[in-house]
Amino acid sequence: MTSTSALTTIITEHIQTAPKNRITFREYVNLALYHSQHGYYTTKVSILGPSGDFITSPHLSRDFGELLANQFADMWCALGQPTTFHLVEMGAGQGLIAADVLSYLQQHFPDCYATLNYIIIERSPALRSVQQERLKHKKVSWTTLDALPPITGCLFSNELVDAFPVHIIEKNNNQLQEVYVTTKDNSLKETLGSLSTDKLAQYFDLVEINLLADDYSDGYRTEVNLAALDWLSNVASRIAQGFLLTIDYGHIAQRYYSPARHRGTLKCYYQHRHHDDPYTNIGQQDLTAHVDFTALERYGEKVGFTNVGFTQQGLFLMALGLGDRLANLTQTITPGPDGFNHLIQRRQALHQLMDMTPMGLGTFGVLIQSKGIDCNVSLKGLVVPPLT
Repeated sequence: MTSTSALTTIITEHIQTAPKNRITFREYVNLALYHSQHGYYTTKVSILGPSGDFITSPHLSRDFGELLANQFADMWCALGQPTTFHLVEMGAGQGLIAADVLSYLQQHFPDCYATLNYIIIERSPALRSVQQERLKHKKVSWTTLDALPPITGCLFSNELVDAFPVHIIEKNNNQLQEVYVTTKDNSLKETLGSLSTDKLAQYFDLVEINLLADDYSDGYRTEVNLAALDWLSNVASRIAQGFLLTIDYGHIAQRYYSPARHRGTLKCYYQHRHHDDPYTNIGQQDLTAHVDFTALERYGEKVGFTNVGFTQQGLFLMALGLGDRLANLTQTITPGPDGFNHLIQRRQALHQLMDMTPMGLGTFGVLIQSKGIDCNVSLKGLVVPPLT
């Protein structure tokens, strides 16, 4: 039996023993992505990069991690240069950011590096193994979020929150209903039912969105990421003094829940192609939804965070020196064809990091929240770069 078949059988059995023979879409995604033996994230080591299903910013070049290192050093200074500075990466992929950040801080910010305690929180055993091999000569440790004591420093993530399992809500006959997964004729099917929790209605109150308004057509479908709020509450309890940096693709609530986006943002990624069928390639494809940054900001305030700033990745990286790197490229070229080809590749990578077209990496959201520090703190990455 293939892993896909085995996981489909497990999900089917789970449904058949559940009340009303159905599970929420969130439960389905949680099994598809995180089942301990067959889940997409827990078993595959090649989900990222050219040989995987999608490419993230650190795969393009070392520049992404190195520019982040500039921001982390700036945060260390904003915290008064503590003698122990915790840098906690949540969902570290293949360890590329960690390797680039550590090397850059050691070379360019040795005082900050000397105080550094770099910690990775990784749910996937397969990816954790890759990270430990790549970072075996670096000063890095691994733990769980629940085991992390309150720290002074920064917890950060890149493309983590979009991977949390979401509920799907549909407007039906002027009521909000939830999408459940059930079985029919030996296949997985969707069915509608009442909301599984009051927290779903409370979520829309939080972000001030009324899906029952006339602007939203019957059949309008969208997602709610309650797991992100649970995560945010947990993260807040792990920070004594410091920052939370979240980088991901997403929108503010008004754009996320636009009446025109009537089928939501859910996407499936398989071998660098995206489609809309979450019930195929089970355990072999990524299931992801955009991040509602308004929800993170507002719920963050409820659990003790102060919003420091929200920007886009292109502007964030420009403020941290990406523009200077572009301007200085020709000064570092090695004579000969290989040097010229490297220059072209490097230029392309830098442009991709700040690409502000609708699907470009530069449009990713960057949210920085703080706890236990001066609410008027100014950080380099949030300073609007001058027009040149």
